[in-house]
Amino acid sequence: MKKKTVVLGITGSIAAYKAADLASRLVKQGLDVDVVMTAAAQQFINPLTLQAITHRPVVTAMFTLHSAMAVEHIALAERAALLLIAPATANIIAKIAHGFADDMLSSTALATRAPIVIAPAMNTQMYENTVTQANIAKLEERGMTFVGPGEGRLACGTSGRGRLTELDEIMQAALLALNPRQDLLGKKVVITAGGTEEPIDPVRFITNRSSGKMGYALAKAAVARGATVDLISAPTSLPAPVGINLVPVRTAKEMHAAVLKHTLGCDALIMAAAVADYTVADPAIHKIKKSGEKLVLELSRTTDILGTVQGNFLKIGFAAESRDLVFHAREKLEQKDLDLIIANDITAPGSGFNVDTNQVTLLHRFGQSEALPLMTKEALAHIILDRVKALWP
Repeated sequence: MKKKTVVLGITGSIAAYKAADLASRLVKQGLDVDVVMTAAAQQFINPLTLQAITHRPVVTAMFTLHSAMAVEHIALAERAALLLIAPATANIIAKIAHGFADDMLSSTALATRAPIVIAPAMNTQMYENTVTQANIAKLEERGMTFVGPGEGRLACGTSGRGRLTELDEIMQAALLALNPRQDLLGKKVVITAGGTEEPIDPVRFITNRSSGKMGYALAKAAVARGATVDLISAPTSLPAPVGINLVPVRTAKEMHAAVLKHTLGCDALIMAAAVADYTVADPAIHKIKKSGEKLVLELSRTTDILGTVQGNFLKIGFAAESRDLVFHAREKLEQKDLDLIIANDITAPGSGFNVDTNQVTLLHRFGQSEALPLMTKEALAHIILDRVKALWP
């Protein structure tokens, strides 16, 4: 599945500096971000800052000889899954309301068929002016979404409504526009991710190759569809998805305790984490010094989280196998009394650990089996959530 592109329009407001943080948050969501800056915006923030964050060229003019958009300047409009204008001045709102297209941002707004989210930022009197209010009303009638503005101290020294609203609120509006399907509203989903780390001494530990990508993809997808999500995560290098409750843990014991706590009142538990089956029985208090040819570690079994956790919620597991995939996954499904298990052949090309794709077989409680083709973990996350939704009464 191709990554979605957000076109981030930045206009000449003192709040333009916040667009750098906003662009960073969008990138961390796995989105491609193309930034379009008006001439006035460049007086407040350097385009190089946005380019460094997005790793993509920043569009600053309608016609640039070295730009990919030099011949067909509506290419951005066609590529956009969302046009997000933040901050948006009274000037750009007026331009869009009246169909002006005299710069790249207004041209993109006029040409795109993607949803448009606008976050105003301006002086209170400008915002409350009847002309501005009429322009906003006109754009809302056309289906555009306005988020904010907030109320507080403004750059001019006065207080009132007109400041750029909180970035969390803008991100929520953007993600909702990108994922209008809110079919998991009212549901609480607990998801585990990453590979646990079992200490040998204060320096070393036993772990596995799980990157956490599948669990994080599930968390992003569930939040985008309206669910309340607790993400219980072993250490990973992945940024926390916006809108989730991140519960960091390290060991299998810590993950077990967190699952018991957070599944109270939940609707589904999805165990995408790779939990260690064994832990060091007696970790050293101090760093073990090198001596002799061998180091013997005594290992003891960890608690089987999925096999022991109880509650009135769906239980979904993963089975990462290198042979006899369906046999071992079906055995795990029955032993742990699961509603659904995702069987993953870690020897298949492009599937398994530290990759962005998966090829899996879904095994259901009552015998159904679905072999899925190779796809991104984001696409697979939505299919898994579709199956979970179908299991709820």
